[in-house]
Amino acid sequence: MSLVKRDEAKKVNSDNNVTPMVDVMLVLLIIFMVITPMLQHGHTVELAKTNNPEQMPDADKEDAILIAVTRDNKVFLGNDLVQPDQLADKVRDKLANKADKRVYVKADARAKYGTVVEVVDNIRSDGVDQLGLLTEQRQPLANQQQPPENPRPMPSGE
Repeated sequence: MSLVKRDEAKKVNSDNNVTPMVDVMLVLLIIFMVITPMLQHGHTVELAKTNNPEQMPDADKEDAILIAVTRDNKVFLGNDLVQPDQLADKVRDKLANKADKRVYVKADARAKYGTVVEVVDNIRSDGVDQLGLLTEQRQPLANQQQPPENPRPMPSGE
């Protein structure tokens, strides 16, 4: 009886193959890149920037009533294009069965002031008292120096 030595231990490959994992991650990345813009509620606008905005987390809810005024002064209720004079009736219909009677307006920073005022006026004429104007937090510039707290008065030439 002779013992046969097998070389199976030499055939084992212990290298990690990450190619399938990278393929799956790239597919997931592409899916998220395509889906994420669709998850935004309402029409996309470039919001005005302010120093001290108030947080309004309810504006991100699925059932929030969101009105957008675009740069070219088009008015959207959710994703539907509406005329400003028709806005009061449509908002009234949406608020009919809701406990939260708050309406959010997001206007493009370059939209005409008159259009935004007309939208707000039409909403308020329908009896909506709780109106939120959505803005973004202004980011301080890195190279901008802060003004001194208590500047000294300039001496007068007396």
